Amino acid sequence: MRTPPDQSGTTQSPTPLKKALTTPLLYFFILGDVLGAGVYVLVGQVAADSGGAVWAPLVAALCLALLTAASYAELVTKYPRAGGSSHYATLAFGPFAGFLTGFCMLAAGIVSVAALARGFGGDYLAEFVTLPIVLVLIVFLAALALLNARGISESTRANVVATVIEVGGLLIVIGLGCWIVLRGDGNPGRLTDLGTASKGPAAALFSGAVLAYYSFVGFETSVNVAEETRDPRRSYPRALFGALITAGAVYALVGAAAAAAVPTGKLAASSGPLLEVVRVAGGVPTELFSAIALVAVANGALLTGIMSSRLAYGMAQDGLLPRFLTKVLPGRRTPWAAITATTALSLLLAMTGDVDTLASTLVLLLLVVFFLVNTSLLVLRRDTVPHDHFRAPTVVPVLGAASCVLLATQIERDVWVRGLIVLAVGAALGAVAAGRLRRNR
Repeated sequence: MRTPPDQSGTTQSPTPLKKALTTPLLYFFILGDVLGAGVYVLVGQVAADSGGAVWAPLVAALCLALLTAASYAELVTKYPRAGGSSHYATLAFGPFAGFLTGFCMLAAGIVSVAALARGFGGDYLAEFVTLPIVLVLIVFLAALALLNARGISESTRANVVATVIEVGGLLIVIGLGCWIVLRGDGNPGRLTDLGTASKGPAAALFSGAVLAYYSFVGFETSVNVAEETRDPRRSYPRALFGALITAGAVYALVGAAAAAAVPTGKLAASSGPLLEVVRVAGGVPTELFSAIALVAVANGALLTGIMSSRLAYGMAQDGLLPRFLTKVLPGRRTPWAAITATTALSLLLAMTGDVDTLASTLVLLLLVVFFLVNTSLLVLRRDTVPHDHFRAPTVVPVLGAASCVLLATQIERDVWVRGLIVLAVGAALGAVAAGRLRRNR
């Protein structure tokens, strides 16, 4: 396969995006997004799907996520472009597949920010103040957009601080869960309770893993800042695998602590499930932990918003979205047009959906993206680039694609209906974009 000069990852034209991310910043970028996205909001829903053994679907989701993460590690070090998954599919299958992949990833990112915005306005915020949800969503998303537009360095430095706070909050939950068990108020027996009244152990494991998978999507977010990383070939694999393994270990401990300390039904009924652990333990002000949780959710929304805007920017560079979205602030060198567009769409979705519906739709869209990314890697193995890059064993993308199919079989029918509508819109727009791009060329 012949690779055009501007697709090789060593493009001759200078990037308008500033290279500011080092390995530690990228590690905290991924870790902050992963830890801030799922565990503070969705542990209760995972418990509802899988029973008291909350740790099991979290570990299963980590193992499945690592397969696709390895494919991303090879692709991002081979083609360090802001377009991420869309760019890889374009190289492998052409502009139609590239648009469809990017559209699904972009939709998933926008949906994720909307879900986190709804989570921000739930039980955690209610510990401090009760405000109209519309007002909370507008102020919250506008503040994130302004920080995103200020600069990648400022955003990632804020992320480092927020990630430290997030990890501290999760360590508090782990410690409190152990204390509740030691004083005799918990029930460690729930940790082996895999299954529900309507699902056997295997079905419960995979059903819970579908939602838990949402918690590990930070590795895709980071792909879209490769163009702003100083040495992606060296930094990205180290930061990626280090952050995922760290997050997986923390998740398993948090899930075990929460399930042992709080009855499964109580976890499932709360939009702030980890707050229930704090309430049962006593001794720690619920306001303090709620503040930590709000920082975590806001941080996840910020980093996902960065990904969405950079993906829209990258797709516009490839000619798959309007060129207007490539506009950057002259001084800050951030894609202000893409930030504005993606934030507006997230606000619209947040006003019209709930957390559970948004999260389930997000997972389905991500499975489509990850399937196309894994198969893209198999096709692009025939391509060569003039620099060294990470290389995953061939079996990894094969297993990664198979894992996406397996998880997709666990998606509920109603979610599939919504997802197919999004895919149909993406396919129609992709056909138009691909035809226009061919005519321009």
